[in-house]
Amino acid sequence: MASTKVVLPGDIIDTRCEEDTTQQEPNVEDEATVIRLGPGLIQASEAVTAVTAGVLHSNSDTNRWWVAGNKRRYVAAVGEPVVGVVVARHGEGYRVDIGSAHDALLPLLAFEGATKRNKPNLAVGTVVYGRVVVANSVMDPEIECYNSNTGKSEGYGELSEGFMFKCSLGLARRLIDTKAPVLAALGSGVPFEVAVGVNGRVWVNAENVETTILVANAIRNSEYLDAKQCRQMVKELLEKQ
Repeated sequence: MASTKVVLPGDIIDTRCEEDTTQQEPNVEDEATVIRLGPGLIQASEAVTAVTAGVLHSNSDTNRWWVAGNKRRYVAAVGEPVVGVVVARHGEGYRVDIGSAHDALLPLLAFEGATKRNKPNLAVGTVVYGRVVVANSVMDPEIECYNSNTGKSEGYGELSEGFMFKCSLGLARRLIDTKAPVLAALGSGVPFEVAVGVNGRVWVNAENVETTILVANAIRNSEYLDAKQCRQMVKELLEKQ
Protein backbone atom coordinates (compact mmCIF):
# COMPACT_ATOMS: atom_id res chain seq x y z
CA MET A 1 0.00 0.00 0.00
CA ALA A 2 1.32 3.40 -0.88
CA SER A 3 -0.40 5.29 1.93
CA THR A 4 -3.09 4.98 4.61
CA LYS A 5 -5.02 7.60 6.54
CA VAL A 6 -8.48 8.06 8.06
CA VAL A 7 -10.99 10.02 5.98
CA LEU A 8 -14.54 11.25 6.59
CA PRO A 9 -17.41 11.89 4.16
CA GLY A 10 -16.77 15.11 2.26
CA ASP A 11 -12.97 14.99 2.53
CA ILE A 12 -11.11 15.91 -0.65
CA ILE A 13 -8.53 13.29 -1.57
CA ASP A 14 -5.28 14.68 -2.96
CA THR A 15 -4.26 11.82 -5.25
CA ARG A 16 -1.99 14.02 -7.36
CA CYS A 17 0.29 14.76 -4.42
CA GLU A 18 0.82 11.08 -3.66
CA GLU A 19 1.31 10.27 -7.31
CA ASP A 20 4.07 12.85 -7.72
CA THR A 21 6.11 11.36 -4.85
CA THR A 22 6.39 8.01 -6.61
CA GLN A 23 6.63 9.19 -10.21
CA GLN A 24 9.32 11.77 -10.88
CA GLU A 25 8.44 12.27 -14.53
CA PRO A 26 4.70 11.73 -15.00
CA ASN A 27 3.60 10.71 -18.46
CA VAL A 28 0.04 11.76 -19.18
CA GLU A 29 -0.18 9.10 -21.87
CA ASP A 30 0.90 6.33 -19.50
CA GLU A 31 -1.96 4.11 -18.38
CA ALA A 32 -0.57 4.19 -14.84
CA THR A 33 -1.47 7.89 -14.53
CA VAL A 34 -5.18 7.04 -14.73
CA ILE A 35 -6.65 7.13 -11.22
CA ARG A 36 -8.96 4.18 -10.51
CA LEU A 37 -11.51 4.80 -7.77
CA GLY A 38 -12.84 2.00 -5.61
CA PRO A 39 -15.50 1.84 -2.86
CA GLY A 40 -16.00 4.96 -0.76
CA LEU A 41 -14.75 7.46 -3.34
CA ILE A 42 -16.43 9.44 -6.10
CA GLN A 43 -15.26 12.02 -8.61
CA ALA A 44 -17.05 15.37 -8.45
CA SER A 45 -15.84 17.64 -11.25
CA GLU A 46 -12.04 17.38 -11.02
CA ALA A 47 -11.91 16.50 -7.31
CA VAL A 48 -11.97 13.07 -5.70
CA THR A 49 -14.23 13.06 -2.63
CA ALA A 50 -14.77 10.49 0.12
CA VAL A 51 -18.39 9.43 0.64
CA THR A 52 -17.81 7.01 3.53
CA ALA A 53 -15.73 7.05 6.70
CA GLY A 54 -12.80 4.68 6.90
CA VAL A 55 -9.14 4.17 6.12
CA LEU A 56 -7.91 5.47 2.77
CA HIS A 57 -5.83 2.96 0.83
CA SER A 58 -3.90 3.24 -2.41
CA ASN A 59 -2.02 0.75 -4.54
CA SER A 60 0.90 2.23 -6.47
CA ASP A 61 1.02 -0.74 -8.87
CA THR A 62 -2.54 -0.29 -10.14
CA ASN A 63 -2.97 3.39 -9.17
CA ARG A 64 -6.19 2.39 -7.41
CA TRP A 65 -7.66 4.28 -4.44
CA TRP A 66 -10.42 3.16 -2.08
CA VAL A 67 -11.80 3.57 1.43
CA ALA A 68 -11.96 0.52 3.68
CA GLY A 69 -14.50 0.77 6.48
CA ASN A 70 -16.23 -1.72 8.74
CA LYS A 71 -19.73 -1.35 7.33
CA ARG A 72 -22.62 -3.61 8.23
CA ARG A 73 -23.81 -4.15 4.65
CA TYR A 74 -21.68 -4.80 1.60
CA VAL A 75 -21.96 -2.40 -1.35
CA ALA A 76 -20.90 -4.05 -4.59
CA ALA A 77 -18.02 -2.54 -6.56
CA VAL A 78 -16.66 -3.61 -9.95
CA GLY A 79 -13.69 -5.95 -9.82
CA GLU A 80 -14.16 -7.14 -6.25
CA PRO A 81 -14.18 -10.87 -5.39
CA VAL A 82 -17.26 -12.10 -3.56
CA VAL A 83 -18.51 -15.35 -2.06
CA GLY A 84 -22.21 -15.87 -2.70
CA VAL A 85 -25.00 -18.41 -2.35
CA VAL A 86 -27.34 -19.34 -5.21
CA VAL A 87 -30.90 -18.49 -4.14
CA ALA A 88 -32.83 -18.89 -7.40
CA ARG A 89 -32.51 -19.93 -11.02
CA HIS A 90 -34.12 -18.35 -14.06
CA GLY A 91 -33.91 -18.74 -17.81
CA GLU A 92 -30.72 -16.77 -18.34
CA GLY A 93 -28.83 -17.64 -15.18
CA TYR A 94 -28.92 -17.52 -11.38
CA ARG A 95 -29.65 -15.07 -8.63
CA VAL A 96 -26.92 -15.05 -6.00
CA ASP A 97 -27.05 -13.65 -2.49
CA ILE A 98 -23.82 -11.67 -1.95
CA GLY A 99 -24.95 -9.82 1.17
CA SER A 100 -25.77 -6.53 -0.60
CA ALA A 101 -29.12 -4.75 -0.81
CA HIS A 102 -29.96 -6.69 -3.99
CA ASP A 103 -29.13 -10.19 -5.19
CA ALA A 104 -26.51 -10.43 -7.92
CA LEU A 105 -27.12 -11.86 -11.37
CA LEU A 106 -24.90 -14.74 -12.52
CA PRO A 107 -25.33 -15.53 -16.24
CA LEU A 108 -25.30 -19.18 -17.32
CA LEU A 109 -22.32 -18.56 -19.61
CA ALA A 110 -20.24 -16.70 -17.02
CA PHE A 111 -18.07 -19.77 -16.32
CA GLU A 112 -14.88 -21.10 -17.85
CA GLY A 113 -15.64 -23.08 -21.00
CA ALA A 114 -19.41 -22.61 -20.68
CA THR A 115 -21.48 -22.83 -23.88
CA LYS A 116 -25.19 -23.06 -24.62
CA ARG A 117 -24.86 -26.86 -24.71
CA ASN A 118 -22.28 -27.24 -21.96
CA LYS A 119 -23.03 -25.11 -18.92
CA PRO A 120 -23.00 -25.72 -15.17
CA ASN A 121 -26.15 -26.82 -13.38
CA LEU A 122 -26.08 -25.22 -9.95
CA ALA A 123 -28.63 -26.10 -7.30
CA VAL A 124 -30.15 -23.58 -4.92
CA GLY A 125 -27.83 -23.32 -1.93
CA THR A 126 -24.63 -23.79 -3.93
CA VAL A 127 -21.73 -21.59 -2.80
CA VAL A 128 -19.87 -19.79 -5.60
CA TYR A 129 -16.81 -17.56 -5.80
CA GLY A 130 -17.15 -14.77 -8.32
CA ARG A 131 -16.06 -11.31 -9.35
CA VAL A 132 -18.33 -8.27 -9.64
CA VAL A 133 -18.54 -7.00 -13.23
CA VAL A 134 -21.57 -4.67 -13.01
CA ALA A 135 -22.31 -2.41 -10.04
CA ASN A 136 -24.29 0.82 -10.13
CA SER A 137 -27.26 2.46 -8.49
CA VAL A 138 -29.82 1.66 -11.20
CA MET A 139 -29.08 -2.01 -11.94
CA ASP A 140 -28.74 -5.18 -9.90
CA PRO A 141 -25.11 -6.22 -9.51
CA GLU A 142 -23.76 -8.87 -11.84
CA ILE A 143 -20.96 -11.34 -11.17
CA GLU A 144 -18.96 -13.80 -13.25
CA CYS A 145 -17.21 -17.00 -12.17
CA TYR A 146 -14.19 -16.66 -14.46
CA ASN A 147 -11.88 -13.98 -15.80
CA SER A 148 -13.49 -12.76 -19.01
CA ASN A 149 -10.16 -11.26 -20.11
CA THR A 150 -8.33 -14.60 -20.09
CA GLY A 151 -11.23 -17.03 -20.34
CA LYS A 152 -9.83 -18.97 -17.37
CA SER A 153 -11.49 -19.60 -14.02
CA GLU A 154 -8.46 -18.41 -12.00
CA GLY A 155 -9.95 -19.81 -8.80
CA TYR A 156 -13.50 -18.59 -9.42
CA GLY A 157 -16.44 -20.95 -9.72
CA GLU A 158 -18.42 -23.39 -7.60
CA LEU A 159 -17.07 -24.02 -4.10
CA SER A 160 -17.89 -27.61 -3.26
CA GLU A 161 -17.52 -29.14 0.18
CA GLY A 162 -15.75 -26.93 2.72
CA PHE A 163 -17.36 -24.50 5.12
CA MET A 164 -18.50 -20.90 4.60
CA PHE A 165 -18.78 -18.39 7.43
CA LYS A 166 -19.33 -14.67 7.78
CA CYS A 167 -16.94 -12.06 9.15
CA SER A 168 -16.80 -8.26 9.28
CA LEU A 169 -16.13 -6.40 6.05
CA GLY A 170 -13.01 -4.90 7.58
CA LEU A 171 -11.52 -8.31 8.37
CA ALA A 172 -12.43 -9.61 4.91
CA ARG A 173 -10.49 -6.82 3.21
CA ARG A 174 -7.46 -7.49 5.40
CA LEU A 175 -7.60 -11.18 4.50
CA ILE A 176 -7.48 -10.31 0.79
CA ASP A 177 -3.93 -9.02 1.33
CA THR A 178 -1.40 -11.65 0.27
CA LYS A 179 0.55 -10.86 3.44
CA ALA A 180 -2.37 -11.45 5.83
CA PRO A 181 -0.55 -12.69 8.98
CA VAL A 182 -3.20 -15.19 10.11
CA LEU A 183 -3.30 -16.93 6.71
CA ALA A 184 0.49 -17.01 6.54
CA ALA A 185 0.70 -18.54 10.01
CA LEU A 186 -1.95 -21.14 9.22
CA GLY A 187 -0.35 -22.01 5.88
CA SER A 188 2.93 -22.87 7.57
CA GLY A 189 1.17 -25.28 9.92
CA VAL A 190 -1.68 -27.00 8.07
CA PRO A 191 -2.72 -27.45 4.40
CA PHE A 192 -6.02 -25.79 3.52
CA GLU A 193 -7.89 -23.90 0.81
CA VAL A 194 -9.50 -20.50 1.32
CA ALA A 195 -11.64 -18.15 -0.77
CA VAL A 196 -12.17 -14.68 0.66
CA GLY A 197 -14.95 -12.39 -0.50
CA VAL A 198 -14.79 -8.71 0.37
CA ASN A 199 -18.52 -9.02 1.07
CA GLY A 200 -17.66 -10.49 4.47
CA ARG A 201 -17.84 -14.19 3.60
CA VAL A 202 -15.00 -16.68 3.79
CA TRP A 203 -14.94 -20.26 2.52
CA VAL A 204 -12.37 -22.74 3.86
CA ASN A 205 -11.69 -26.38 3.11
CA ALA A 206 -9.17 -28.74 4.69
CA GLU A 207 -8.43 -32.46 4.80
CA ASN A 208 -10.82 -33.06 7.70
CA VAL A 209 -13.57 -31.36 9.68
CA GLU A 210 -11.36 -30.65 12.70
CA THR A 211 -8.77 -28.77 10.64
CA THR A 212 -11.48 -26.85 8.79
CA ILE A 213 -12.97 -25.69 12.10
CA LEU A 214 -9.51 -24.77 13.40
CA VAL A 215 -8.81 -22.59 10.34
CA ALA A 216 -12.21 -20.90 10.59
CA ASN A 217 -11.79 -20.17 14.30
CA ALA A 218 -8.29 -18.81 13.78
CA ILE A 219 -9.51 -16.41 11.08
CA ARG A 220 -12.38 -15.20 13.26
CA ASN A 221 -10.10 -14.71 16.27
CA SER A 222 -7.58 -12.67 14.26
CA GLU A 223 -9.78 -9.62 13.71
CA TYR A 224 -8.32 -7.49 16.52
CA LEU A 225 -4.83 -9.06 16.68
CA ASP A 226 -1.57 -7.79 15.24
CA ALA A 227 0.84 -10.01 13.29
CA LYS A 228 2.74 -11.24 16.36
CA GLN A 229 -0.46 -12.04 18.25
CA CYS A 230 -1.85 -13.89 15.20
CA ARG A 231 1.19 -16.15 15.04
CA GLN A 232 0.95 -16.90 18.76
CA MET A 233 -2.77 -17.58 18.56
CA VAL A 234 -2.34 -19.98 15.62
CA LYS A 235 0.53 -21.73 17.39
CA GLU A 236 -1.64 -22.34 20.47
CA LEU A 237 -4.53 -23.67 18.36
CA LEU A 238 -2.23 -26.07 16.52
CA GLU A 239 -0.77 -27.35 19.77
CA LYS A 240 -4.27 -28.16 21.06
CA GLN A 241 -5.26 -30.01 17.90
